[in-house]
This record gives sequence, C-alpha cells and structure tokens, in this order.
Amino acid sequence: MSCTTILVGSQASYDGSCMIARNDDTGAGSYSPKKFIVVLPDQQPRHYVSKISHVEIELPDDPMRYTSMPSVDSSKGIWAAAGINSAGVSMTATETITSNPRVLGADPLVVYDPKTKTPGGIGEEDLVVITLPYIHSAREGVIRLGELSMKYGTYEMNGIAFADENEIWWFESIGGHNWMAKRVNPNEYVVMPNQLGIDSFDFEDATGDQINYICSATLPELVKKAHLDLSMNGIFNPRDAFGSADDSDHVYNTPRAWYMLRRLNPHAANWDANETDFGPQSDTLPWSMVPEKKITVEEVKYLLSSHYQGTPYDPYLNYGDRSNCGKYRPIGINRTAFLSVSQLRKDMEPIEWVAFASNAFNVLIPFYTNVNEMPEYLSNTTIEVSTDNFYWVSRLIGAMADASYSHSLIFIERYQENVAAKSHQILDKYDVLLAKNKNESEQTLIEIRQAANQEVADMAKAESAKVLDQVLYELSNQMKNSYARSDA
Repeated sequence: MSCTTILVGSQASYDGSCMIARNDDTGAGSYSPKKFIVVLPDQQPRHYVSKISHVEIELPDDPMRYTSMPSVDSSKGIWAAAGINSAGVSMTATETITSNPRVLGADPLVVYDPKTKTPGGIGEEDLVVITLPYIHSAREGVIRLGELSMKYGTYEMNGIAFADENEIWWFESIGGHNWMAKRVNPNEYVVMPNQLGIDSFDFEDATGDQINYICSATLPELVKKAHLDLSMNGIFNPRDAFGSADDSDHVYNTPRAWYMLRRLNPHAANWDANETDFGPQSDTLPWSMVPEKKITVEEVKYLLSSHYQGTPYDPYLNYGDRSNCGKYRPIGINRTAFLSVSQLRKDMEPIEWVAFASNAFNVLIPFYTNVNEMPEYLSNTTIEVSTDNFYWVSRLIGAMADASYSHSLIFIERYQENVAAKSHQILDKYDVLLAKNKNESEQTLIEIRQAANQEVADMAKAESAKVLDQVLYELSNQMKNSYARSDA
C-alpha cells in the first residue's frame, strides 16, 4: 500500500504523548472501504491463515482486546492496519518501503508459489492481527514481529510503528527475513514516505544492550557477506545499504518527506533553493529532527492532508506560474482509505483519532479505545456507497468539494475547524468524568468511554451531513445545464 507516516516523540508533542500516525492509501484504480471496530478476545483467531501468502500460523491463546481498521471486503484478507490494544500499545502497519537488487538477491522475499502451493511469508495483510493482541509495550512489538519475520519470512518490504505511553519504535524489514528497528528520540519526530527511511544505525547497540537499536541476529553477517555497506567514511548508512534512491522516488516519495520537514523546521534550511541539500528530490533528507515548536494532533492532520500548499507544486494552485502544479505525488491523495493517529497519553486514556477518505476534505475525530464496541456510524461501512456511514459520506464530500474546489473550500475549512474544536470539547468533558470515576468498576468506565465515543460520532454525523449539503449545492450550481432565470 502507498502510505505516509509521522511519528512524534513525547517531548516533541504538545501534551507529552507519544503519537504515531499513518495515511493508509489504496493502490491505483480502486478504493478499499474501511471500518473502525473493536476485536474482542473471543473474536481473535487462534489458527490464522493468510489469504495472499497462504501461510498458516498458530496464535497464542491469550489475546487482548484491540481496535482495528479492517477492509470491508475480506476476500483478500483482514488488513487490520492500525489499532491500540487494552494494554495501551499501538501499532500501525504498514508503510510499504523500497529496497534494491543487492538486498533482494542476498535475502530473497518469501513469495507464495501457486504451482507447488508452497506458502509465502507474512505481509501487510497479516501483521496487526498476529502481533498487536499479544504485546504489552512498543519494544515487545518489535521483538514479536522480528521473531515472526525470521520464522516465516515476508513477501514484501514494510515499515511498521509501535508506540506506548513511554516510547516509539520504528521497524523496517530488509529482504525476506532480516529486519532492523530504531527507537525514536523523545524530543524528535520522524517522517516516512514509501522509502526505507532509517539513516543511521548502531550495530554494537543492536547486538548488545539494545537500548536504541535492535536487529535480526543475521543482519550484520548479511551486510558483510553481500557487501551492502556503501560508506566511504566508515559510518554505516542503512538507507544507502538497504534502500533505493531512483528516479521514481524523486517524484513519488522524497518530496513528501521534504514538505513535512519544511513545515516543521522552516528555519533549518533554505528548503526552496534548487541548490540546497534539502530540496524536494534530495536523497539526504534527515529521517528525524527536533521540531521548532511542539507538534499537535491538528498539525499531524494538516501534514497528512498536504497537497504542497504554499509551493509551486500544489495541484490546486490557481495563480502565477502553474507549470509545476502536480509535479509530485501529494501526501493527502484522493486514494487515502483512512488516517489513524494513535495518541498514547501519559497516565491518561489512550485515544485513536480516525478519518476516512481524502484528508484534504475530511475531518479527524477521537475515540477512547478501551471499549467493547465502536459507534455504528464508523463500524457499519458497506461495500455499496451509502450515506449511513462515515466512510462513504467522507468519500462523497471529498469528490464533490474537489470538483468545486474554489467555491467549496470555505465550507470544508469551517467543517474541519468546527469538528476539531467540538472533538476537544467532548474529550475534555469525558476526561474529567473518567478521572472522577476512576475507582468505579471497569464496566462503568467502559460505559462512560462508549458514551463519549457515541457523542463524537453523533457530532461528526451532524456536521458531515451539513457540509455534504453545502458542497452538493455548490457543485450543482456548476452543472452545464444550469440557468440563471428562476421560475418563481
């Protein structure tokens, strides 16, 4: 899947929370309707069978409850994508990343063979389901997924984020079996398009104390045997060794990282000069940086909605030189299925913020995750287009607002601001209520959280219906058979 990821360390966020966020973008030529649900322990499979690779995995008998963003059409698998479990650990999977022939020649991908019916390895379809229900920390997530990767192999290169209230880890697969993971510094943020991203790695720590780095036991030998270290100064760069930097990356991937870095650290470089080391096609953009100011949920949403506003590359630019409009792949693309922002708050309830469809036109709404069910407005997505669920309403709003952009933008901006403000109001109210009732039974607390979630869903439904009516009217006014004279 083509996606974009942002990771925000606790000291870099506005409220001290760890945040991991990812756009889940479908492939060209199709949409993949998504729903937001809770998976209870008795609903979790014990014998797991992958639809794509046909690999079969026996899972532990003690799964935890977790939230999930599965595909409505399960014919190609679950694709749970993102969630938070009842231990307050979050996972988002995956950011499809690139590799190179040297890596894939030395450690080939494990692909299903239909002729011999030999199973393949694990992949994006599987990862959340076989990992998230069984981990109690972000570090445990790295270890479990690493063990599964070594045992079963993988048929694709992926980046995966894990977070708890204390730390964030980023995991990248390397070839068919190997992998590496790096802890995000608490005062930094990370931006990830569809490229292998980690740009520094300490093998001594990874094979020793594992404080900030962990890797597969066979990775150091793979680097040596396949001559993967390309450094001239003895400083190992995994991006050079395991990743890619080809012409398509310079159009599809690196500009997205450039825009996010440019937004969060505007004074760190002359981002817009062609001769700078940090231009939209630079191969040396930093994987992580300390932001110039603390990062909010709204800033994460803005970045993952970006279409290069304020640059010559904005496809909606309607003035000046438009020769570079649409030159680079936007972050907030039309094919986004959902955005999930996991906010792991210190000593408070974890929150998962959710949006569906194109982020340029949608809204992000928050939900408590320690619940037994999600509101029907988000959990009842259908294959058929319908205005009864948040996914399709968001999709319809985006399609119509895009077609009437100059006329509908004001309604979209008000919609996004109103929903964001009301979301914080509801969260603040229920945070206080939960704190007052902290000594009550877990069932009572679940009922309070579910009441909060329903209030958020009802608010979003009302606001979405309002803006849907507005953008439909604006688009209708631009129909070719419109006529000014009224019959009245």
